[in-house]
Amino acid sequence: MKQLLLEISPDFVPSLDNFVPGRNAEVLHILRESVAGSQPERFIYLWGATSSGKTHLLKAFADAMSRGGQSAVYLACEAELPGDLAGHDVVALDNVERLGGEGQIALFNLYNRLREGRGRLLASGPCAPAQLGLRPDVVTRLGWGLVYQMHGLSDEEKAQALHAHATSRGFRLGAGVAEYLLRHWRRDLPSLLAMLDALDRYSLETKRPITVPLLREALQLEV
Repeated sequence: MKQLLLEISPDFVPSLDNFVPGRNAEVLHILRESVAGSQPERFIYLWGATSSGKTHLLKAFADAMSRGGQSAVYLACEAELPGDLAGHDVVALDNVERLGGEGQIALFNLYNRLREGRGRLLASGPCAPAQLGLRPDVVTRLGWGLVYQMHGLSDEEKAQALHAHATSRGFRLGAGVAEYLLRHWRRDLPSLLAMLDALDRYSLETKRPITVPLLREALQLEV
């Protein structure tokens, strides 16, 4: 049998349409309203564990705002914030807990500028604002707007998302494929969906249906 390099795609593009909400339906609704301009609250803070969907939503929100004609940017925070954020009216800041002293001052100033200029800020962290350990004035501002806890998908919800993705791509998963993939592959949804796309290509290459034995064989190629 010819072995096929799966070439799992790293360029999964997060969007509000391909976000699987699970228990986060209200957050998704609020962000859609914000993109449409019908959400009056312009400052939103999301918190939750890794792989709960925060980064997906921040990237998707910035992209949707950009496509809508807004000057928007997504940024994964480090100790300091870049100075060019002043040129954007919509800012999505991921992992604000990483900001150092200068970065926190910059966030304080950014918040005030966006508030005065009718801009929008979507920020995220691992915990509620009061538990961040940042400057009190920054914590206060992050808590002034809407604050939502993000909830990760259950295994059942992930399995449903995998079956729905397969259907949208025009193929069917054999019995137990989704469950096996959840047990033996990375747990975040983008990685799971990318593996499913790779498995579809492998199925076409080998002219075999997508079953647990085919998935097991494909995963061995990735080890």
